Amino acid sequence: MDYPTIPAKKIVFNTQSPDAWFGLDFSMNVYRGCSHGCIYCDSRSDCFQNPDFDTVKAKENALQIIRDDLRRKTKTGVVGNGAMSDPYNPLEAKLNLTRNSLELMNAFGFGASITTKSALIARDADVLADIAAHSPVLAKFSITAADDELCRIIEPNVSPTSKRFEALSKFADSGIFCGVLVVPMLPFITDNEENLVKILRMAKEAGAKFVYSYMGMTLRKGSREYFYERLDEVLPSISEKYIRRYGNRYNVPSPNYKKLWAIYEQECNKLGLLYNMKAIIHHYKAGYNRQQTLF
Repeated sequence: MDYPTIPAKKIVFNTQSPDAWFGLDFSMNVYRGCSHGCIYCDSRSDCFQNPDFDTVKAKENALQIIRDDLRRKTKTGVVGNGAMSDPYNPLEAKLNLTRNSLELMNAFGFGASITTKSALIARDADVLADIAAHSPVLAKFSITAADDELCRIIEPNVSPTSKRFEALSKFADSGIFCGVLVVPMLPFITDNEENLVKILRMAKEAGAKFVYSYMGMTLRKGSREYFYERLDEVLPSISEKYIRRYGNRYNVPSPNYKKLWAIYEQECNKLGLLYNMKAIIHHYKAGYNRQQTLF
């Protein structure tokens, strides 16, 4: 093999709280690590024990393991992909493991939820449309900065924001339920009215059904140190503001939280965008049985 791999025994796991995060019944990551280079990524934290996080590794025998995992499930449901590692990385363009895993989910009658910062997801719109014929499908595009220039500073290797919105538009045109995660929101960098409102309006224009945000970010050992080091390189002096205000806190809410939340609610209501988790889950699962017994 001319690409890095990592052994795995199981890939599709039951979620502990299906209603807490977009109604996911199962979760999986076909890859380990991420090459997007986002300076704020929580998956870089020491607790996840992945010191070479920037090197994407494919899980060995991934498709066989996923097939066996799905066959063993007594009920179907929505499988989430993209929590710890973006499923659409440069390696995926060659290996098609994410696409093939979606084909397995389609064959076994499972729904799909994808979170990504890559326009490569547009390649698999056909498979996701096939899944949507029998099960819920949710495409979530993570957008942090409305402006492509700022995006390149804080997310150096991702598809530019404009390209992600183009991909979202393709999904919306094909009838797939899709939306935007304004997660994280970086204090002193992206937590301003101009950035938020622009993202919301771009989302609406692209055909998004929802936008979800929590007006802040998380920092813990490993990801915190990396974030501050990179900030000192690309946006000097801002790390000092974080240290003074947040210290070693895990939850890092925007100082403008209340103001931004009011703007967020007002703008979403005006644009007709869903923004409440329960409402999002209800709408993308409408018309489907929440879980179906496998035969």
